[in-house]
Amino acid sequence: MNVGQICQHRAITVAPSDELRTAAKLMRENHIGFLVVVQPSLPDGGFEPIGVITDRDIVVSTLALDVDPHSVKVGDVMTPKPAVALAQDTVADALHQMRRRGVRRLPVVGDYGKLIGVVALDDILTRHAEEIAAAAAIITKGREQENRTRV
Repeated sequence: MNVGQICQHRAITVAPSDELRTAAKLMRENHIGFLVVVQPSLPDGGFEPIGVITDRDIVVSTLALDVDPHSVKVGDVMTPKPAVALAQDTVADALHQMRRRGVRRLPVVGDYGKLIGVVALDDILTRHAEEIAAAAAIITKGREQENRTRV
């Protein structure tokens, strides 16, 4: 299984020139704490991730420092040059990248660096939990079969 198969394909994005308020509103409306900062870069209208911004970034870089959030743009607060996962990367590759960078989410890119989604640690854990549940069901079914045949 690769990252492109389990990522959330509906990535919520902002531009570096957007106001922080725009980013905060998108986070609130979509019940998320992470946005991909993009710029148009491809002839087909695709977008390239150039940064990421989290709800924590907004709080730590503005409110905690008494900076007027209306005077700051997304590009002033974002983390530039984010770690990304390639769509064809394995889940192990993505986990390695997350661990190395100390992050829980990665933008996922396809051909020519085009943003295709976001993979979160939650996505990976959910997928593994489903696989573990399926394995546990096999064990349970095996025990049931054995009990029926030995009676």
